[in-house]
Amino acid sequence: MKYLIVGTGFSGSVLARELAEKGHLITIIDKREHIGGNAYDYVNHQNIRIHKYGPHFFHTNNKKVFDWLSRFTEWTPYKHKVKAILKNGTYVTMPVNNETKKIIGSITDIIDTLIRPYSEKMWGMPLEKIDSQIINRVPIRDDDNEFYFPDDEFQFMPKNGYTKMFENILNHPNIDVKLSTKFYIEMEINYDHVFCSLPIDEYYENIYGSLQYRSIKFHTIDLPTPKVLPVVQVNLTNNGPFTRIVEWKNIPEHGSNDMYTTLTYEEPCDYKDNNCERFYPVRDNEGINKKIFEKYFSIKNDKVTFIGRLGLFAYLDMHQCVNASLIIAKKFS
Repeated sequence: MKYLIVGTGFSGSVLARELAEKGHLITIIDKREHIGGNAYDYVNHQNIRIHKYGPHFFHTNNKKVFDWLSRFTEWTPYKHKVKAILKNGTYVTMPVNNETKKIIGSITDIIDTLIRPYSEKMWGMPLEKIDSQIINRVPIRDDDNEFYFPDDEFQFMPKNGYTKMFENILNHPNIDVKLSTKFYIEMEINYDHVFCSLPIDEYYENIYGSLQYRSIKFHTIDLPTPKVLPVVQVNLTNNGPFTRIVEWKNIPEHGSNDMYTTLTYEEPCDYKDNNCERFYPVRDNEGINKKIFEKYFSIKNDKVTFIGRLGLFAYLDMHQCVNASLIIAKKFS
């Protein structure tokens, strides 16, 4: 069979490899000039590895997913820690633990100090209108644990970066990679089936209306100092435009420059204000976007399977994308 896959991120690349190994002929395209989707990384002029579209920390309890990816990369152990900086300059642990509670106080104070400012900037709406499933991704804990993903067994970073891992995944004689290539619906006629990570509303030309997405503008700077932050990621609680700062070389295997460090400030915005780069599907507590998505998803289309965050309009982590593609591949192999 001949399959077309749109998008070289986790969903598309894993699916391409699985189907290629079953003997199918795969063409995988991406409108960007690189593979890896939003997990693409590179080494900058200071010899520091940067994740172009924001930090990606691999974590899962799914051994099947971890074992599958381990075929294509060696790993460096890394357990993620996040701090938030208060207006007085004090650092506190995120997600909230007992130490953070002692410093800030009541649950109301914690919400107004840590959760509200970050979430409202991130999602572009009042906290009360954000889907509770999104807010609950960052729990308030009753322990002293400092790690961001305390319950996940497998927490690692690809030793040579995500881009190298994707190169290994897509290195198969049955896979033809075409970059800087946009998808057109006329392409479908040349393939037995299409796996599409495009925004589902865009694919259907917004016939039921546009879905909401948030984007991020990344502001990356070099500083002539060895280190700035106490951890990799610091969330901001002020009223400025940025939600967090990432210091890349604090991640293992991401650079050992003793003279410079590289920081990225993240500024959330509507996707239309950032060249239509969609990163996060917006789920509101009234379910307006969900209802629009369900209309699109209910359209009978035997030629196309939608995949990934944008195709499924879901806030999926990396391991969830991998697992979903492994399941889909079984159905088509």
